Amino acid sequence: MGHQRPQSPRKYPLRTALGGCLLVLAPAAGVLAQDQTFELSPEDTWKQVDEVDPQSGQARLLRARKAILDGSPQRAVDLATAFINLFPDSPMIPEAYLIRGDALQAMGDEYEALFDYEEIARGYPNSSVFVTALQREFEIAKEYARGRYRKLWGLLRILPAEDDAEEILIRIQERLPGSRLAEEAGMELADYYFRTRDLRMASEAYDLFVENYPRSKDINKARLRLIYSYLADYRGPRYDASGLEEARLRLEDLRVTDPGLAQRIGVEALLVRIYESDARKMLVTAEYYLSVSDPVSAEFTIRRLLERYPDSIASLEALRRIPGILARVPETVVSRGPDYRALREEKLGVSWDENVDLSGVADPPVTPEPLIPTTTGEQPVEPQPLEESAPASGRSETP
Repeated sequence: MGHQRPQSPRKYPLRTALGGCLLVLAPAAGVLAQDQTFELSPEDTWKQVDEVDPQSGQARLLRARKAILDGSPQRAVDLATAFINLFPDSPMIPEAYLIRGDALQAMGDEYEALFDYEEIARGYPNSSVFVTALQREFEIAKEYARGRYRKLWGLLRILPAEDDAEEILIRIQERLPGSRLAEEAGMELADYYFRTRDLRMASEAYDLFVENYPRSKDINKARLRLIYSYLADYRGPRYDASGLEEARLRLEDLRVTDPGLAQRIGVEALLVRIYESDARKMLVTAEYYLSVSDPVSAEFTIRRLLERYPDSIASLEALRRIPGILARVPETVVSRGPDYRALREEKLGVSWDENVDLSGVADPPVTPEPLIPTTTGEQPVEPQPLEESAPASGRSETP
């Protein structure tokens, strides 16, 4: 997975972050130096509230905020730390942690800032800056999930941070269920699994997103990626095919609920691929029974194959091989089966004893896989072919 070049800490949107604080700073440096507080009046003008005691905790936090805006984040860290040590029981403690975290971010130490944001999230869930702290965590997690390294010993960015991003994105959804921020975190987590080819986790994450946020603007993206995650996780006829069944059900549901989208992504072609892959899996199962000298089970599997997938390429291959299989099966078993002679003549146009060459029979045409619509800007990952491919890597635990 590629990694993005670490961004300059000055690109972090601190102005937007600080704008959410309860105490609003006047833009003039002279006003700040006098430790005054202002609020926005109904007339959309700044109005002085009162004078602030220069030795009070409120004044210390005002000076800490001003230090960040003035480009002196280390001074802001020192002032916020002094406030936390001097006023441990102050109701403004959560705000002090937020200021110190913002200052650490401005210094490029976003991982250290996470400890202050977590202090707010865990210890002060009823504070006015609780949501703001989670928003800061989300922005950091998003950068980590997209490849940014964190620092080793505060110096070199050489430590992968994807696991930290995953944990943060899960916590945000647990702490603010149903919120817009939780929705964004859920999509970011699912996209992370999808980008890193952890397809089983991606399918679970997208499935949860569809269930929890059916009215989201990203609902179509989640539905499509859920389907493609199921398809791409199928590794061939010798592996579990439960994902194919899930994909088939989702595609059929999409065909009913959103015919336009279904036509645009080529649902019919995808259903044909699933049909052929399911049939191929049954044929491989019959071949396995033959390899272990169990022709009765092989014949029974082929019987089911012809019933369920009569128009598949695998059924033609099964009819080509059936004379040799029936020669090894008791007559009582053959008598309970279908009329294989008639089926060979109908499907293959040959007599019972005639050999059939199917090398020229091509698989049904399949349209190219459509790219998956995205709203996050990253290049989507195309689904892997449904035929046997390399096993998908990834974890198997559930978030």
